[in-house]
Amino acid sequence: MRLSYYTMIASAFVAAAAVSLVAANSSVQLIEDSSEIGVRTALDENSLIWAEVEADGLRVALAGTAPTEALRFQALSVAGSVVDAARVIDLMEVEAVAAIPPPRFSAEVLRNTAGLSIIGLIPEATDREALVEGFSAMSDLPVTDLLETADYPPPSGWEDALAFAIGAIEDLPRAKVSVTAGRVEITAIADSAEAKAEMEQTLIRSAPPALRLSLNITAPRPVITPFTLRFVIDETGARFDACSADTDVSQRRILTAAFEAGLTGPGRCTIGMGVPSANWAEAVERAIAALAELGAGSITFSNADVTLVAAEGTDQRLFDRVTGELETGLPDVFALFPILPETPDPAVGPPEFVATLSPEGQVQLRGRISDEKMREVADSFARAKFGSENVYTAARVVPDLPADWSARVLTGIQALAFLNNGAVTVTPDTITLNGKSGNQNASAIVAQLMASKLGQDSTFEIDIRYVEELDPVASIPTPEECEVAIADIISQAKIIFEPGSATIDATALSTMDSIAEVLQECGDMRLEVQGHTDSQGREEMNLALSQARAESVLNELRARRVLTGPFVAKGYGEARPIAENDSEDGREANRRIEFRLIRPEPSIPEGESALESVAESSDIGTQGDGADAEVEGNGDE
Repeated sequence: MRLSYYTMIASAFVAAAAVSLVAANSSVQLIEDSSEIGVRTALDENSLIWAEVEADGLRVALAGTAPTEALRFQALSVAGSVVDAARVIDLMEVEAVAAIPPPRFSAEVLRNTAGLSIIGLIPEATDREALVEGFSAMSDLPVTDLLETADYPPPSGWEDALAFAIGAIEDLPRAKVSVTAGRVEITAIADSAEAKAEMEQTLIRSAPPALRLSLNITAPRPVITPFTLRFVIDETGARFDACSADTDVSQRRILTAAFEAGLTGPGRCTIGMGVPSANWAEAVERAIAALAELGAGSITFSNADVTLVAAEGTDQRLFDRVTGELETGLPDVFALFPILPETPDPAVGPPEFVATLSPEGQVQLRGRISDEKMREVADSFARAKFGSENVYTAARVVPDLPADWSARVLTGIQALAFLNNGAVTVTPDTITLNGKSGNQNASAIVAQLMASKLGQDSTFEIDIRYVEELDPVASIPTPEECEVAIADIISQAKIIFEPGSATIDATALSTMDSIAEVLQECGDMRLEVQGHTDSQGREEMNLALSQARAESVLNELRARRVLTGPFVAKGYGEARPIAENDSEDGREANRRIEFRLIRPEPSIPEGESALESVAESSDIGTQGDGADAEVEGNGDE
């Protein structure tokens, strides 16, 4: 009995232990399942489906390959929000990340008359000090170093491109050179088309074979004043003494007309600014064709004045027809001055000497002269009066002329110098002078000259017409006309500055010369030189820059001997745009210099006080004034 009792107790303990073990196992399994399911659900809700979850008792192991380190950390955080973070075991890996590529190395070199700047990112292996010294050694200009470095190996072609840039910038006084591995881009300004071609050839020849070179070199068109063209047909053939065109198309049209008229060789015609009319090419074509029809002579354009001089012996009827057709066919603005020199013929009349002066200052000496020495004297005298390059002598030596013939010829040339254009004809009996002058006293002066040189009993005829436009005093333009003339100059050739500075670019100095010429003709007037900028940058900086640029223009005028006492320089910054600033064209238009008249303020009528003037402008007056106003009002009603 005792044994059965102890057996029963032992069996009870064993049964209890078995039940406890089963219960513990069930509880652990329940915890594992709930932890694993909860963590997996949370990971799925956060789109972390790459993570694998495995519960081992109280521990939760996360495995799998995370795309990034951030997502791996996010998976740990999500799991830690479901179970105790201490129970989470990190068995995850992270995908291998590709190596960070090296940066794009580039450098930009800017050079102008003020100095040289280098900006960009270069490899740390590049000798920065040697680079700066290389740029410094080529000129005395200061060098501004704005370079940054990065610790990466230099890419292929970097050193060659950089070395080429150092050598190229030496011969480019105004340029921007952009350097990248194996490539150099150059933007520069040349003084002329010839200089541009020379620059391009030099750079192309010196570039390494593997280097990609991009060139953008521009040459500004010259301002031609006056806009001149002279075409001659004589015994030596057809030729241009001077040729100007406003566009490439105009140049081709003019040269084509010249070749059709007999021009041989490589015709040259300068393309520039300052053309007086958009129909320049049409006018020149018609004039050259008319001269070719006459067979010989010259055609000269000086702005809109056209002088056609036929050769001696040209048939009068042919001359009249050709010049008449040309005069009616020329476009508006152009004015024709036809000249047909008379051919002396002993069988028809007395010997003659004729000197003609065209509106553009060209002088031709034709007719008869007493001997070779006298012809040289007359030619030298005319060149002294009118300029060596403006005289053409075609006088013939003929014996047995009157004894005073040489004195009469020299007197006629001297008298011609008092005209702006015209002709003098010398015969044994008389001297005839006719033409135009801007001097109201020209007739009296010429009469006194001829009387003193030839004697009181000499015979001469004077027909000089005064033209106010030729009078240097009466033709002084009004201030309003000067303002318009300067605006026209700037519209054709803008005043530009070096980037970010108040230094006028060298290409704009010819524009300053033209403006100075106008101002010297205009006399005293009050003028405001206005500086304007675009809206890029801070407003205070733009205002200061515009003021500095306006003052720089004023200084350039002083350097050209313009009296600038009544002038004022004022900068307006970005406050007065003439175009939108959201495009490069608009910003370029807003960066400008303007010349504006300073007009006087309206004055107070004589006999009124300032108070009375203000009172009238505000409808506040005396009692009598108010009564008058009331009566007028009642009348209106």
